[in-house]
Amino acid sequence: MKHPDTKPRANQEPRPHSLRRRLLLGILVPVAVFITYNTYSLYHQTLASLNTAYDRTLLASAKSISEQLDVTGFEENAHLRATVPYSALEAFEADNQSRMYYRVSSLNGELISGFDELRPWSGTIPVRPPYAALVDFYDDTFRDMPVRVAVLLQPVASSTGRAMAVIQVAETLEVRETLALQILRNTLLRQALLIAVVALTVALVVQRATNPVRQLSHQLQARKEGDLSPIAAPSAPRELQPLIDATNEVMQRLRHLLRHQKRFVRDASHQLRTPLAVLKTQVQSAVRGDVEPRQALHEISDTVDRATQLANQMLALAKVEQLRQQSAPPITRMDDVLRTVALEISPLIAQRDLDFGIHTEAAPVQAHEWMLRELSRNLLHNAVRHAPQGSELTVDLRADGRHAALTVSDHGSGIDDELAARLFQPFSAGDVRTGSGLGLAICHEIVQALGGSIVLTNRMTGSRVAGLDAVVRLPLSHPASDNTDAPHTAQSPA
Repeated sequence: MKHPDTKPRANQEPRPHSLRRRLLLGILVPVAVFITYNTYSLYHQTLASLNTAYDRTLLASAKSISEQLDVTGFEENAHLRATVPYSALEAFEADNQSRMYYRVSSLNGELISGFDELRPWSGTIPVRPPYAALVDFYDDTFRDMPVRVAVLLQPVASSTGRAMAVIQVAETLEVRETLALQILRNTLLRQALLIAVVALTVALVVQRATNPVRQLSHQLQARKEGDLSPIAAPSAPRELQPLIDATNEVMQRLRHLLRHQKRFVRDASHQLRTPLAVLKTQVQSAVRGDVEPRQALHEISDTVDRATQLANQMLALAKVEQLRQQSAPPITRMDDVLRTVALEISPLIAQRDLDFGIHTEAAPVQAHEWMLRELSRNLLHNAVRHAPQGSELTVDLRADGRHAALTVSDHGSGIDDELAARLFQPFSAGDVRTGSGLGLAICHEIVQALGGSIVLTNRMTGSRVAGLDAVVRLPLSHPASDNTDAPHTAQSPA
């Protein structure tokens, strides 16, 4: 029997740390480091204070011994005597835990009294001793025990002599170490209690601070499927407002995409149903022999062309919305695109015998080339289709420093006010026999996506309509004056 593999997969993503854990670590780790350093520093300061206090006792012991000294003779002939019973040091021994030992010697190290096992002093008196005496303190060992030693250089004088005595008093460290360990334990206990209080406080504060995040999560989880309404969290802290605003902005974009998708599905199902039904009827009529085969094929071909044009335009309308969601489109020369499109539709212009003229200036626009090609193609197709046979058609592209202004002018009959109000809406063609009503809607969506504007205005000569002007304005990617390209002008023969 095979056992399931409980090992984590190599490509499994690591589980991210929680915000609570990061806050706790971010606060407690520096606090713990600081408390550890503070404890270490406090312990050594305590040892220094203990040494200072007990060193004073050693100095007092040394001075007590110095009072028991006598001398006869002067200089090299001086002879020191000491009558110091060991019991005289018992008064300075603390709690019967430590033991004190002494040694009295001359400057040349000759033992006068005390313990010969205590090594003679070989150091120097500090330049600034801690007390008003010739005293030095150092650590040493005595009988394999660590001791603290005080050295006092004591002048001894009497009526019969004068000399310098070296008095050494050593004390074992049991009391100092016991007291230092007790202080250390007490300090560690207080510091541990402090860390526990800080940890509990931080945990409670983090729990309360992250409560709005959990409430917001519960609010989102409780929403119904498809609910993309803005998040209402007036009581959320200021730090969460940027996240809430960004989430609401994303939801708004999603609502827009869903509305566009629903509209596309609705329009596609509605608009394609008619040509498909017509196509089916024409095929059935041709099969029954109601019309001649050649005529039936022509009618079927016309229906297929209209359905193909409708499908292509609907796909183009959907692609505009797709490109709108993409960030940072490339910079494209609109003048180059416009001349290319004009060359592509030149057969249609020649078929209608139009007097075509085009003038372009350098116009770099931040847009996808497909959008500019679709915009130019739809405007020119619309103008060619509605321009009278043999009339004049002009295209003018100029850069005014901040915008690229494209004007397509024909000499048709113009449009009335009622049609102008709805002409940019999908499937609002002026003549349903010659178009699907999507060309100008595509232009309008492209211009809106690029942050520009488009208007259709009748060009008047006195009180008579002389033609229609389609004017598009798009923001330039940089001032046109920086581009030294010369304008291009082309004119087709009449």
